[in-house]
Parts: sequence; C-alpha cells; structure tokens
Amino acid sequence: MMHKSTKKWLFLKISSALLIPLMLWFIINFVSIFDNEYQELLLIFKTSTFKSLFSLFLVLMFFNSSLNISEIFEDYISNENIKNVANKVLYIFAIITPLITIILLNI
Repeated sequence: MMHKSTKKWLFLKISSALLIPLMLWFIINFVSIFDNEYQELLLIFKTSTFKSLFSLFLVLMFFNSSLNISEIFEDYISNENIKNVANKVLYIFAIITPLITIILLNI
C-alpha cells in the first residue's frame, strides 16, 4: 500500500505532465483568439473540442494547484485542526470552481 504523501507526489507529477501540453494548447488558442470579435469567440467556445480540452485544462489546473497549496498547508500550519479545515475548504473550492465554470460554458 502506497503512503499518502507518495500518492500526493505521484498525482502532482502526473497532473503537471498532463498540464504541459494543455497549457501550450491554451496559450496558442488564447493568442489566436485575442483580437476576435465577440461572436467569433462564442463560435470557438461552442465547439465540442474546445469545450472538452478547456474543461480538462480547468480540472487539471485546479487539481494541481490544490495539491500544491495543500503541501504549503502541511509545511506552514502546525495546528492539525486548522490544517484539516483549510485542506477541506481548498478541496471543495477546487471541485466547485471548475464545475461551475464547465456548467456555465455548456449553457
């Protein structure tokens, strides 16, 4: 059985590796749509490929950032109760924020 911190480290490395191509995709698309008109942007955001990749990007980004921030909590918060509450709030935020964004993107 793998230790909790080993799992966290492994998830952090895997999500980081997956984020690299998605970040490149996002930057390239952002630069290409930067000067477009509003209606053109709507058409781009309505394509299923864009929605899928952008949703995956958001989920991985929030997952990765929540793992990183929880490591900061582990290092700098000594009170276990406060650390647990901070981690739970962080994970709830990391689930709800991309979920709301994805739902609004699909309306």
